[in-house]
Parts: sequence; structure tokens; C-alpha cells
Amino acid sequence: MSRIGKAPINVPAGVTITVDKNNLVTVKGPKGELQQAVDADITVSQEDGVLTVARPTEQKRHKALHGLYRSLLNNMVIGVTEGYKIQQELVGVGYRATNTGNTLDLVLGFSHHYVFQLPEEIKVTTTSEKGQTPKIILESIDKQLIGQVAAKIRSLRAPEPYKGKGIKFVGEVLRRKAGKSASKK
Repeated sequence: MSRIGKAPINVPAGVTITVDKNNLVTVKGPKGELQQAVDADITVSQEDGVLTVARPTEQKRHKALHGLYRSLLNNMVIGVTEGYKIQQELVGVGYRATNTGNTLDLVLGFSHHYVFQLPEEIKVTTTSEKGQTPKIILESIDKQLIGQVAAKIRSLRAPEPYKGKGIKFVGEVLRRKAGKSASKK
């Protein structure tokens, strides 16, 4: 039994949800509008400010889709009301990040710059204060898109386990390894 799928989604004031005949769910809120196509077997209903997702049978496929679409719809409701924010920091000597509009320019210790064009749905800001590591701040209403873009940026220079140099998420704890000198005892 899907415990996630059974949980109702509370719809805050100012958010409107419409479901058309093709099971296309549209969520409009103060920050924007998102759409999600839902499988034909899954039913989405809204009553008294509560959105519920139901499945027709107990098949494994229906159970998986039940929890999946409930989570996706919940993420959409949170996105159009609060939005999502991901912060990344560049750890390394000479690592820099600058942005002009939605174009992100990264210097990551290679012989060339990485110029990364972000989708219009994502707002990017970069900060570089003296004594602090440079930071990239991504903001969007779409959780899937912002997570995918953040993972792509991180993959350009993933943190290495010896010194921790690379692009990491703020608050991420890296598993560090001991160097060669530790094994000579």
C-alpha cells in the first residue's frame, strides 16, 4: 500500500488546480504556472481545498504511479507558492563563477571556461565575497528542472575525495580519504 500516494495534498489559498479530460493537471499560483500529464489510469480529484490521487487496482504498476504522481503534484503546489532554491559553492584556488542574465560562466581550473546557458525558468545569481568560496544560487518553481540543472553544473567538476576541490552543494558533507602518507605507518 502506498503511504505517499494516500496522503492528501493541501491546496493553499491563491492556488488553482485544473484537470482536463486528458488528465493534464495545471497548477497556477502566485509564482507561476506548471503542468503535468498524469497517466490515464490514475484519477486526480479536488474537494474543499484538498487534492487527492487515487489508483484503480492494487497492481504493482498502479501502486508505483500512485505515489509518483502524488509527489509530482505536491512538488508543483509547493513550487508555485514558495519556489525552490539550490545553492552550490566552488571549492578550489582560482575557481570563479559569474553570470550575465541566464548565462553562467565558470572557471574551474581547466584551460578553458565553461559557459552554461540556463533555461528561462531558472533565475541564477552568483556571489563571491572576500574570504568566502564563490556561490551559485539557482531559483525556480520547477523542482525537476532545477535539480537537473544543478546536477549538470556539479558534474562539470565533481568534488574529489582528497582535498574536496570541485562544485558541491552548500551543506553537503563529503567523504574524505586519507592520502598516501597515512598508509606508510
